[in-house]
Parts: sequence; structure tokens; C-alpha cells
Amino acid sequence: MAEPDPPLSLLENAALFLDFDGTLVELAESPDGIRVSPALASLLQRLLKRLQGRVALVTGRSISGLERHLSCSGLAVSGSHGLELRLADGRALPIAVRHDLGPARERLQLLAQHMPGLLVEEKPFSVALHYRRVPEQAQRVADIVTALAGQGGLEVQKGKMVIELRPPGADKGDAVRAFMTEPEFAGARPLFIGDDMTDEHAFVAAADLGGAGILVGPARPTAAKWRLNNVAAVTDWLGRATEERNA
Repeated sequence: MAEPDPPLSLLENAALFLDFDGTLVELAESPDGIRVSPALASLLQRLLKRLQGRVALVTGRSISGLERHLSCSGLAVSGSHGLELRLADGRALPIAVRHDLGPARERLQLLAQHMPGLLVEEKPFSVALHYRRVPEQAQRVADIVTALAGQGGLEVQKGKMVIELRPPGADKGDAVRAFMTEPEFAGARPLFIGDDMTDEHAFVAAADLGGAGILVGPARPTAAKWRLNNVAAVTDWLGRATEERNA
């Protein structure tokens, strides 16, 4: 189990990687239903200053979907669970895997039409099915999506009340490893903060590279070394870290 109350010293010489939903913002019934605090952008800019640019957002959202809610100017970003990578200067790292998702998208859209409460989220390199409004359908949804994956040579990525079809390829851990080879991040100690099972690959990658993971939420088996209780605890911890440096 992860240990509570991570020390602020973890950010010394760190490269900070942050999940978004469930870590920096509270989860919502739909991807566009989130509320982003006006203070978040300021916090990220202070972290960028403290860590000399070594900050990246690593999210399951597409990059374009993330930027509908938060400006990523000056930030490195990975979207679609590692299938999209963009450096702070706007350069894209070519790790995305191309695959024909057309048939799977059509099947999931048809399913959502016949099962009220489901929501299809289309991304550049994957397609996600949200069932937060109909949690009682979780097993049925999982069975259908798993069958589609087998038919189309795709992988299944499970999250909190969401299941995603994606081509075989990168995950959040691969995104961390890719960023750590870039001059802006090289030589630092990676620290990944995230809440979901999809963040476990990144916790492992951070540990393998000499850093650590911080789990957000209730205690559970995890590769993260440390834990914070919730989104408010994350922003408070990060805020105190920037204040301590400025004191």
C-alpha cells in the first residue's frame, strides 16, 4: 500500500507528471461536465517556474479535448493514454500508432443509441465508452467492448466508469519514458501523480527511472509509493510546495 503524506522534498530535482481527471479536477458524469478551478492555470505556471519547465500533463483525454478546458501553453502534454505526445514548444513526438477504428466507433455509437446513459467519446487514436450514468451496465459494456477488441485487433483500456478501445501501443508509462529522454527532463527524478488504474503503468515507469508515484484517492494495491486523499489534497500539496520554495 502507498504511504500517506508524501514529503514536499519529493519535488527537489523532480520532473513532475500529472494526470488530469480525478487528480487535478474532480470526475464528472461526462468528459465535458468537469469544473476547472481558475487557480489551476496559475498553479501549473508556478510549478513550471519552480521545476524549470519539467512539468507535463499525462491524460487519457485527447490533447485537443484537454485544451477545451485548460490552456496547455508552455506545458508538455501526453494525451490518449500515451498515444499523443507534444513537447512544451509544440513539437510532437512521433509515437502514435495508426489503426482503423472505424468499425469499432460505429458499433459503439450504435450501442449508445440503444442503451440510454452511455456516452461515446471519440479521440484521434482511440474511442471511449463512458457508463457513469448507468453503472449497473458495467459488465455488459465490458463484455461487448472486449468482444469488439478481439474482432478488430485492438486493446481494451479500463478506467473509472469508462472503457476504451485503442490500438496496441503506448501507455502512460511509455509517455513518461519518452519525455524523460528529452533534454528538458533528462537527469531529473520522475514523479507521477494519478488516481486511476490507467496510471499504474506510469507509477511503474517513474519507479524504474529512480522516481516515485503518488496515488490519489482511497488506499488500494498500487505501484505508487505515496498517497494523497483527493483532488483538493493534490492541489494543496502542490501549492504548498511552490510556497515553500518562494518563502
